[in-house]
Amino acid sequence: MMKETKWEFQLSARVCQPIIVLFYRRHMAGTQARGVSVGSSNGGHLINCLASDREALMDFKSGFRDHGGNVLSSWRGSNCCEWHGIECDNNTGAVITIDLHNPYLDPHQKSRYGYWNLSGEIRPSLMKLNSSLRHLDLSFNTFNGIPIPQFVGSLENLQYLNLSNAGFGGLIPPHLGNLSRLQVLDLKAAEILYDELVVFQSFELHVDNFQWITDLISLEHLAMNGVNLSLVKDWVGALNQLPSIVEFHLSSCNLSAYTLSPATLNFTSLAVMDLSHNKFHSEIPDWLPNISSLQHIDMSKSSLYGRIPLGIGQMPNLLSLNLDGNTNLTASCSQLFRKGWEKVKILKLKENKLYGELPSTLGNMTSLMLLRLDYNAIEGSIRSSVGELCNLIEFSASRNNMTGSLPKILQEAKSCPSRNPLSTM
Repeated sequence: MMKETKWEFQLSARVCQPIIVLFYRRHMAGTQARGVSVGSSNGGHLINCLASDREALMDFKSGFRDHGGNVLSSWRGSNCCEWHGIECDNNTGAVITIDLHNPYLDPHQKSRYGYWNLSGEIRPSLMKLNSSLRHLDLSFNTFNGIPIPQFVGSLENLQYLNLSNAGFGGLIPPHLGNLSRLQVLDLKAAEILYDELVVFQSFELHVDNFQWITDLISLEHLAMNGVNLSLVKDWVGALNQLPSIVEFHLSSCNLSAYTLSPATLNFTSLAVMDLSHNKFHSEIPDWLPNISSLQHIDMSKSSLYGRIPLGIGQMPNLLSLNLDGNTNLTASCSQLFRKGWEKVKILKLKENKLYGELPSTLGNMTSLMLLRLDYNAIEGSIRSSVGELCNLIEFSASRNNMTGSLPKILQEAKSCPSRNPLSTM
């Protein structure tokens, strides 16, 4: 009878999660390059906002309740370009940015109220800024289940829209499909962390179809974590029609099985795909390894079953893969780790049905920083080639059928010039 041995080695330093493309910073850099002012001067002359814009903003303000009075306290005086969260065009003085996100509220806190928090309603006077407004951010506020106004879909020049974690509820208006210039759409539901379990607030956003998404021809970043998409059928086909999509985050969306023919695969720029915590009850699609641009894949806890496609290890740009917690995914370790995985830094495969022995080729995964193999059916011992993984910070393989002792090379690590892998275990 084989003896079960728990092997779990971890440094005190946490392994960083994959860095997601920061479209916000890139967008802001772009607006500054085009001439944006926040109460600044142009050639010695202070930029003044348009009187009509100031009037629209004052009416917009009247719909809010400013808890603590900190957010809108500067919204007075004649020059709205000097107000908090407002940016104006240097040449015309027109308002191009409204950024009233709550910068201090931790989304994992149980309380949604703080000293920098808005609630109330979104007034239609926002429409008076239609010709100039490019950036709207009301994230991390508390709107207590009110719907996203349909007229937001008429702000035809918007490039950035962030209404995430703000307590909106109801049907996401299909009118958002009119925003053909939109590059970033963030509608993530408000989430709270209870004992390391992420749950979403009772105000539920939902979508009944994804046809309107296909009209967002400039969209690069889509985040809808926690939005109920259970009625959406061909969601993959809809996303596949977005010519510029770089990343999408659809975690905890009640998504079901996907259908897509490899002949129609158009994800030529897709780098980040988050489909975690869904209910697929299906296999990993065969076409997934064909998306050569992918860098980060998260399909953890999504009721996947069947064999892990061997082609995933051959994806040329893959940096992180998370398939934790699917329980019924299978793979032979000797086949799965036989070749490939050259650039992968983070590999999470715990709570599945991996079997067989770890091959010596595991030592070829030289970029690896984190490897989680807990709760599988892996046998044999840890190969000495693991000692060649000089970047490895965390390796866990508890609750398997492995035997033997820790290879001496892991403690010596002569092949690592700067430090030993797992050097402070």
